[in-house]
Amino acid sequence: MSSSRKTAMMLGGVAATMCALSFAAVPFYDWFCRVTGFAGTTAVATQGADHVLDQTVLIRFDASKEAGMPWSFKAQQVSMRVKIGETGLAFYEAHNPTNRTVAGTASYNVTPDSAGGYFTKIECFCFTEQVLAPGETAVMPVTFYVDPEIVNDPEGKFVKEITLSYTFHETPLPEKQAALAVPASGATN
Repeated sequence: MSSSRKTAMMLGGVAATMCALSFAAVPFYDWFCRVTGFAGTTAVATQGADHVLDQTVLIRFDASKEAGMPWSFKAQQVSMRVKIGETGLAFYEAHNPTNRTVAGTASYNVTPDSAGGYFTKIECFCFTEQVLAPGETAVMPVTFYVDPEIVNDPEGKFVKEITLSYTFHETPLPEKQAALAVPASGATN
């Protein structure tokens, strides 16, 4: 085999490896953020914390929409003070003012970043897609706690305020709702 052919095969292998790694980067980054709390990614649990501390933290609630999302979306409370480890319950409200069914998914983050791995959600509307009919309003809960381990973190122990931010994005309607929302072709009135 000629050296130029070996070089071409080697470069092809390098390109294929780089392509494969680029596809693996997104799920790996998502996993990394969930495990470490990097970039304000929150943790998820099925139940509350094992113990509650006397120390409190102020939780602020923020709501925004992606450009073009037709809903109105807001937090029903601006903030609440909770004990570290105590289960909190907050509500957000979404309204579809349009004359069409609209689906949406909420992305979220927590600031400061050092609190991300300690802010733990038990239940959240952001875990599933939300679908609102024309004129429909939904009140959506989020159940959470701040993990007591935050007081042992070199940066986290100084956190006195945490902001939970959601951004709603319009998503394609699920097939079942889309079929109901669009009249069948050839339908007569």
